[in-house]
Amino acid sequence: MSQVAPRPRTTAAQPAAEEKHLLDYVRVIYKRRWIALPVFLIVMTFGVINTLRQTSVYQGRVQLLIEKDTPNVATLDQMFNAQDGWFLDDFYQTQYRILQSRSLARRSVDLLGVWDAPRLGNGPELKDGSGLLGLVGNGVGSAYAFVKSQIVGAPKQLPAPAQPPVQVADGETAAQSGRIDEFLSGLTVAPVKSSRLVELRYQSTDPVFAASAANAVAKAYIQQSMDFRTTTSKAAADWLGDRLAEQRKAVEASESALQGFREKNRAVSVTDNASNIVMARLTDLNAALTKAKTERINKEALHNQLKSAESAGAIDALPAVLSNDYIQKLKGELADLQRQRAQLAERYGERHAEMIKIRTAIETADAKLRGEMGKIVESVANQFQAALSEERGLQAALDAQKGEALGMNRKGIEFGVLQREVESNRQIYQSLLQRTKETDISSERRSTNVRVIDSAEVPRVPILPHTERDLMITTFGGLLLAIGLVFLIEYMDNRIKTPQELKATLHVPFLGMLPTVATSKDGGSPLIDNGVPANFVEAFKKVRTNMLFCSAEEGLHSIVVTSAGPGEGKSLVSSNLAVALAQTGQRVLLMDADMRRPRVHEIFDAPQEPGLSNLMTSNAKASEAIRKAPNIPGLWLLPAGHIPPNPAELLGSRRYSMFISSLADHFDWLIIDSPPVMVVADGSIVANLATGVLFVVGADRTTRQAVRAAHEQLVSANARVIGSVLNRVDIERHAYYYASYYRKDYARYYVTSQSRS
Repeated sequence: MSQVAPRPRTTAAQPAAEEKHLLDYVRVIYKRRWIALPVFLIVMTFGVINTLRQTSVYQGRVQLLIEKDTPNVATLDQMFNAQDGWFLDDFYQTQYRILQSRSLARRSVDLLGVWDAPRLGNGPELKDGSGLLGLVGNGVGSAYAFVKSQIVGAPKQLPAPAQPPVQVADGETAAQSGRIDEFLSGLTVAPVKSSRLVELRYQSTDPVFAASAANAVAKAYIQQSMDFRTTTSKAAADWLGDRLAEQRKAVEASESALQGFREKNRAVSVTDNASNIVMARLTDLNAALTKAKTERINKEALHNQLKSAESAGAIDALPAVLSNDYIQKLKGELADLQRQRAQLAERYGERHAEMIKIRTAIETADAKLRGEMGKIVESVANQFQAALSEERGLQAALDAQKGEALGMNRKGIEFGVLQREVESNRQIYQSLLQRTKETDISSERRSTNVRVIDSAEVPRVPILPHTERDLMITTFGGLLLAIGLVFLIEYMDNRIKTPQELKATLHVPFLGMLPTVATSKDGGSPLIDNGVPANFVEAFKKVRTNMLFCSAEEGLHSIVVTSAGPGEGKSLVSSNLAVALAQTGQRVLLMDADMRRPRVHEIFDAPQEPGLSNLMTSNAKASEAIRKAPNIPGLWLLPAGHIPPNPAELLGSRRYSMFISSLADHFDWLIIDSPPVMVVADGSIVANLATGVLFVVGADRTTRQAVRAAHEQLVSANARVIGSVLNRVDIERHAYYYASYYRKDYARYYVTSQSRS
């Protein structure tokens, strides 16, 4: 019979990607359970140890009310005109920073008297830092804290001001600086949203110290606020004192000059009409100048006091505001509206119509109050500039009038000037003296815009650790890490394990799945007629049936059984497939074309020579090399023979092609066990002359890249791949992979069928 021409390669349609099911992910987790369980247990162990090692932390809380306007301030006769204009939008932010300042912390430590204490206990500490427990806990503490912060999130609070670790403030020793840093580390300022309330929170492992520290900070803040306001009045008093001393010297100098003039000129007087007119004009101008200068000094004092009040934050304490009936009326209305809002807040929510209405009214009243105070500040500035301009104008007019008077009666005018200067200096001196006394009285009266709403009480329940929450976080984190690691390893493992993966990789018909089996009952190779498990036999029968449908043409069916690499069980597959075909009553020849590492003769316990290599080199006849398989009717064997140095040349020779063609007269099936495709070229040469190729893939052994490369090699050799087989499937170990192909009740069915037959 002529040689069977190889069929053109046909490519099966690529199967649609199968939809992932939840059970597929469960199977992956079950497969990698011995990785997931230790990881989960390690994370849980570390989390529990870290939770148990934490010391309880307590928190003392003080609630403060910080107002922008200060009640009950001293009244000075229109001198301390002020308004709330210095309160910008950053007022409360400034106060929060003051609460966290080092100066306030120093005051608080002074109040507590803990400069020499061993430690403040204002942070969580570990119960046991030694031994195995301490080593394990310290090793995972930082990692656990990071995971916890990512899941729970850091609490929203104002960050403590950054302090340089090596710089020491003026007037502080290194020990004091360290104690202040330690004290600040436990302090937190938490503004109450949409209110003027601020919570001072202090954390410590000592509940008594937590409450004492919070109260000390509040007390120190109130004292510091009062000191700021006192400083404002003191600055005004110091300025007035300096001006008063200067004016006293001016009075003394003018009186001395007048007395000297009298003694020298014996009090010359002017009697003529012209002199009287000039003197009258000089008198009027001098009086006006004196009044303007006095007014300018008063306005300047008010202006300077306003600047001092603005820098110290006590502008609302000035008399100009307190004496303004309209402003006081607006303050009263604003206070009434705020009390109404507090009453309504007890009954309604923030979005209630009444709450919105009262909030709008408060904003309107507050804006009106700020506007009125702004008018006062602007009025003070305008009045000062007007007084200064008027003084300069009168001074110029007076100077001109003096020149005219000197021309008429120099001595008389000079006398009058000296006399009026004395009177003017005396008036200014009396005005400054009165203002200084009023300022001294005002500086002795102290008030503050800060009120303690709730003092800190000794906490009875710690805020840390949150045992239940921490354990939940640990459990969730452990599960997340374990599952993530499982799927990461599964993703990186590109070995073919399931029929679905094999189909998606090769895109050729899948003929069957062959379970792994050790040896037969008598210790020989696992052949389907030699006492192997029933499921192993049925798997080969299924492959045989599928292969028969793929090779329905008449004549010799030459099937090459190959794989991508060694160790995938192709020899065992080809041997059992040949036995399965022989059991159907057909004449089958099993030929071992792997002349490098032959295995067929070992499986059937037959001699290796003479064989195929002997035939190709004319050292043996076909009748000598081909022999019947023992105890298997219809099956003949052709071993590899002597291992030659040039197997590829023998398999690619014309003699080999003619030999294959001659077998059609004697056999129905020719099963060829060939070398792996990716190792040597023998497999591709043999596949080119066969009517079909059965590709064997070792389960959980061969990578997708290797399988694709081997398939491409066969396609390049113009071979027809009729199907693929997944071999060495460990059904018992990886049942989660093959549940849709094999279940335990199938095995019971096989056994029952065999017993009945």
